[in-house]
Amino acid sequence: MDRHDCELERWRSRGASLGHHIESHVRIQELCYMCGGAVQTGSAVWNLCLTAGRIEGRCCLRNNSSEEHSIFGLDLSNCSLSRIEDLHEASAAVIIDLSSNPVSNLSDFIFQGFNHLTHLILPIKLECPGGNTSWDRVIVKRDTRICEGQRNACNETGQMSWDCPENSFCKPYGPGFFECSCAHTFHGYKCLREGQFPMLKVMAILGGSTVVLSALLWITQRRKAKGI
Repeated sequence: MDRHDCELERWRSRGASLGHHIESHVRIQELCYMCGGAVQTGSAVWNLCLTAGRIEGRCCLRNNSSEEHSIFGLDLSNCSLSRIEDLHEASAAVIIDLSSNPVSNLSDFIFQGFNHLTHLILPIKLECPGGNTSWDRVIVKRDTRICEGQRNACNETGQMSWDCPENSFCKPYGPGFFECSCAHTFHGYKCLREGQFPMLKVMAILGGSTVVLSALLWITQRRKAKGI
């Protein structure tokens, strides 16, 4: 690859990164302005934002943050939402308020990956994601259910006693969820292979296969051309 190709590849990479950043920003704006109004004055999200963030629509965003997931407070209370399907742009949120909405069912998978969530306010009809055992405290107050202090599913006992395969360790992945990650130097199916992933070897095999197939195709085309 010459200098011109390197520059072209660098600009392509920058363009892809910029496109991804713009797309993420658009999705965040859609979530923050999915219903009218702003963060409720005096609410838990409001109080959090007073000291550590700025309010945009229904979101509390981190000050001077260059992070892709900058939402750390989300107030969707009283938005007339009957269904909630996707909140992944707020996966770094500490507080989420979904109270005063006619939601009758909410999948636990919506909060998969929400490791930082410590305060979740729901309509009283809904249960805390992962069940009560996934939280330090569950409070029923008037028409709301408050889930406080997300527990680490990897340290749970009883109903959530899970084991990861050998050579791996457990990582929390939202209320009631966990994931198993391979320990250092292990990789592959169930982390059974040890050592660094043989990237050079794999690339060499793929490169060699490509060369062989190209040569066979060239020879075949040459024979067809001579036959004509």
